[in-house]
Amino acid sequence: MSTLTITIIVVFVLGYALIATESLTKINKAAIALLMFVCCWTLYVLDPAPFVQLIHPDFKGVGEEVTQFVNDVITHHLGDTATTLFFLMGAMTIVEIVDQNGGFNWVKEVMKTKSKRGLMWRIAFMTFILSAILDNLTTSIVMIMILRKLIRDHNDRMVYASLIIIAANSGGAFSPIGDVTTIMLWNAGMITAAGVISEIFIPSLVSMVIPALILQYMLKGDIAGSVDTHEAANDEAEFDNKQRKSIFVIGVGGLCFVPIFKSITHLPPFIGILLVLGVLWTVTELFYRHLHRKKGGSEDFAKRVTNILSRIDMSTILFFLGILMAVACLQEIGVLTQLGGSLNTVFNENHYAVTGIIGVLSSIVDNVPLVAGCMGMYPIQAMGDMSVDGIFWQLLAYCAGVGGSMLIIGSAAGVVVMGLEKITFGWYMKKISWIAFVGYIAGIFCYWLIRTYIMTTPI
Repeated sequence: MSTLTITIIVVFVLGYALIATESLTKINKAAIALLMFVCCWTLYVLDPAPFVQLIHPDFKGVGEEVTQFVNDVITHHLGDTATTLFFLMGAMTIVEIVDQNGGFNWVKEVMKTKSKRGLMWRIAFMTFILSAILDNLTTSIVMIMILRKLIRDHNDRMVYASLIIIAANSGGAFSPIGDVTTIMLWNAGMITAAGVISEIFIPSLVSMVIPALILQYMLKGDIAGSVDTHEAANDEAEFDNKQRKSIFVIGVGGLCFVPIFKSITHLPPFIGILLVLGVLWTVTELFYRHLHRKKGGSEDFAKRVTNILSRIDMSTILFFLGILMAVACLQEIGVLTQLGGSLNTVFNENHYAVTGIIGVLSSIVDNVPLVAGCMGMYPIQAMGDMSVDGIFWQLLAYCAGVGGSMLIIGSAAGVVVMGLEKITFGWYMKKISWIAFVGYIAGIFCYWLIRTYIMTTPI
């Protein structure tokens, strides 16, 4: 390992440490993430030739050609990162539009209960189911919006929000469209929809239920100081009831349509999200046009999409940009690939141990490059653990998804909730990480029981 490689790793570790201690340093995590991203890639371009030769052996250019190739590599990774960021911004905007127009009020009424523990279980199962249908990122945004309408106390809300992260990641792990990593494995033909649902559903459920059983002891008594049921009704309604229902149907129905749009067109999910946002935006503009004709006056409406866009948390977006691009640099210097190969050697191809460690790592670095690295290192085999729906691939889907719950920055759901609810890295690590780890290990053990004694061969 070269000195430059070690230096890049040290910069990443130092940046990660500063992000983890944000509550102590009082420096916004987005600023650190951006500096980490820029510093890692700046170090990379000091001597990129060895890295390019290692990761891209087919490239034979020299001199200026190497510099141009590195710029192309960075642009490629930025494009991959942008798909996640635009998906995030689109989903957050759609949910905010629906929420501002009272779309989630009925869900709030269905879930409303006086018992803190009763509410916890309702939130857990609804999040688990929705994350499999939509995705863990969008589901987390929706559930946090609902949670804000039900719980006023921020300390209690942090506990509920933590369970939302765990339930969203667990629900996304057993569905071929519930998480980016399962989509990657499914599209590559390494898992099938029937196989991953039938064999990962129960382990994923266990990984959610056990943390919920533990977390319920952090919530006692009845809910006090909840948001007024008629809060939304007291706001000045810009649209009538029929129009508000239309916005809800288009927004939520559109989110459900995104996986279908992807399966039909084979385009990235963010394009489907932007399609839904464009349709919803156009519909609301037509509604406002009707209001102008009916009422006249100023065009400045508080709930117009142009005003809602200004509420998007850009610090979270920039933080996500910095983290993903810094991890991409680690991928380009070969660290992730070497780590995966070393794990396979150290654990003597014990795939329960290898995928288990990969799951733990996915809570530290992004699970997408980890899974991508594994897909490149381990080709599909005709038989055995590496075959289609083999133990390795199914466990990888489970571990990469559920493992991200162990740290709040280990998943897209965690990063979003962290930004929306202002949960610190230190609080989550102290209070929640060990609980998520217990559920994670229990799910792996459950999967071992299923594959050893019940489904000894995949469906």
